Amino acid sequence: MREKGPVRGRDEDPEALADGVIEGRNAVIEALRAGTNIDKIYLARGESDKALGHIASTARGKGVVVVEADRRKLDGMSRTHAHQGVIALAAVRAYASVDDILAAAREKGEPPLIVVCDELSDPHNLGAVIRTAECAGAHGVIIPKRRSAGLTAVVAKTSAGAVSHVPVARVANLTALLKELKEEGVWIFGTAADGERTLYEADLKGPAAIVIGSEGDGMGRLVAETCDFKVRIPMRGKLNSLNASAAAAILLYEAVRQRLG
Repeated sequence: MREKGPVRGRDEDPEALADGVIEGRNAVIEALRAGTNIDKIYLARGESDKALGHIASTARGKGVVVVEADRRKLDGMSRTHAHQGVIALAAVRAYASVDDILAAAREKGEPPLIVVCDELSDPHNLGAVIRTAECAGAHGVIIPKRRSAGLTAVVAKTSAGAVSHVPVARVANLTALLKELKEEGVWIFGTAADGERTLYEADLKGPAAIVIGSEGDGMGRLVAETCDFKVRIPMRGKLNSLNASAAAAILLYEAVRQRLG
């Protein structure tokens, strides 16, 4: 019987496997064959090697995100120092669908409360958001396929196990996703420093999706334009922004407060 977990090559470090890092051509190919949940594959940029081309085509055929990266980035990610131009990051669990998230709300008889992360690239931030979402009773988290952290071991560890309880969906196009949520009757609340109202003026008791922007640039233009409302968190100190996971916590617990009221 073929094992479904990552396949360990002779040169692989047990600690690297524990972190969900799969290195080397044979190890990555076998992981793809075995059906391992792979979050993302990094390939050395500029390589024309047939084996790497085979890995890329196989991965894309399975819906795995493939990213070209500078060899220095791969060297920095590598634990074995023998990555052969390819590193895969295993996902700790399979991704849910957006329908799964909406169904979870229906099963509980609650209006949907969803967190949408717009290109949140820091895995520690994403893990913290998922942990807060679970504690606040959110029905799911949605992330984009590209330019975002995924369900890696680092995210799982930072979430303190919340990834096992909160459905996380991954979509190709966040703008299209938000439009679909609107058709399902979900109101979209984007967080922005220039929001037209404070979060305390927003009605979060009904079906709501809270959009958290990226660490550096906030929400993308198209995502921001698709939101029904842009809300701001009052800033009373000298700084004018919060960490993305802290902002998510404040918005989610305002929704909890309103729903308990």
